[in-house]
Amino acid sequence: MKTPTELRKEILGLTREYYQAKFGKKNFTPGKDLVHYAGRVFDDEEITNLVDSALDFFLTAGRFTEAFETEMAGFLGANRALLVNSGSSANLIALSALTSPKLGHRRLKPGDEVVTVAAAFPTTVAPMVQNQLVPVFVDVNLGDYTAIPERIAEAIGPKTRAIMMAHTLGVPFNLDVVMKLAREHDLWVIEDNCDALGATYRGKLTGTFGHFSSISFYPAHHITMGEGGCVITNEEELARIAVSFRDWGRDCYCVGGENNTCGKRFAWQLGKLPFGYDHKYIYRHIGYNLKVTDMQAAVGCAQFKKLDHFVKARRINARRLSELLAPYQDRLILPHGTENSEPSWFSYPITVKPGAGFTRSELTTHLENLKIETRSLFSGNLLLHPAFESIAHRVVGDLRNTDLITTNSFFVGVYPGLTEAHLQHVASAFDGFLRKK
Repeated sequence: MKTPTELRKEILGLTREYYQAKFGKKNFTPGKDLVHYAGRVFDDEEITNLVDSALDFFLTAGRFTEAFETEMAGFLGANRALLVNSGSSANLIALSALTSPKLGHRRLKPGDEVVTVAAAFPTTVAPMVQNQLVPVFVDVNLGDYTAIPERIAEAIGPKTRAIMMAHTLGVPFNLDVVMKLAREHDLWVIEDNCDALGATYRGKLTGTFGHFSSISFYPAHHITMGEGGCVITNEEELARIAVSFRDWGRDCYCVGGENNTCGKRFAWQLGKLPFGYDHKYIYRHIGYNLKVTDMQAAVGCAQFKKLDHFVKARRINARRLSELLAPYQDRLILPHGTENSEPSWFSYPITVKPGAGFTRSELTTHLENLKIETRSLFSGNLLLHPAFESIAHRVVGDLRNTDLITTNSFFVGVYPGLTEAHLQHVASAFDGFLRKK
């Protein structure tokens, strides 16, 4: 009879063969095969890691989770990286952590204001509403789709306590302005870095400037676990609070399998509990259970090895689309990075200029008919959606560009699964439409 070690080796070898048989390289036929806006790019390493983890049958966080958190923290030069079940959960945990009573007078309280943008993915703003905070919306630039810096400064009021916004579609917002305002007004900063893993600002990786940042590992993002996300922070106090919110709200910060990290498990006196109550079951916050599984982390470990290649491929594809679509800048606003930044493109956003002679819908319908996937720039103006139209909020200035994005903007893909043949097909589709207009 074969040993478990021998069987594992055989199973993993067969898994690699299965990948080749099931997911081997396929040719692209323009007009027949989809040009996806995003997608998972993987090889036998991801599937082998997944099966390897399954053979352990350690279903919650384990060795792969620990390895991934260590690697991601090292990549970002951060103190802590905490895996969670989605980028949306990472946003929720990051903002919720700042409401902790453990922060004393620095904690966020109901009615406090958070500066953000309305041209956003909803789960950047939803945690503000869920924590009874008041979002203060500012308009964004066309082309880079990040907050207008002057508007951020105008938005600071007596109740402002934080700034939380995304590096939209991989383009860093103006971190010089945001961090300067944070210092001057003693504000918390949360970078929603879900779209922008690998982007830099003045040579420094985004997600490393604020008190917290978030990352998403949904299949559309730079690396994937299927579902999954990460909370990043350099402050140990904030990390422990974030762990509490992630892990049911308990005060204990032991990792799985440990029982007495604090050295006084049965010597705490908290709340109205009797002295010595088991610290593993003392609850400091109204928390959640937002942990990731080790099988997801196993996929992430294989994906992480490809991150540099993925980021480079996204930049190359975005640059190539800009070259191919440059002749149409009289009618289309093509994307660009902000000053001092190098984007890590999530996608390729385009805005149809007013007076172009055609609508966004006409153009995207043409592209979709040719099997080229398009997507709107997330919510457009979030305040126009049923879930957000009656929330407590404040708007600084107008949202003119945000409203134009709602009606005129969309994006196509630049993810690493696209080849020159895909991009040429996209360019040909634009050419065929615009020459008729």
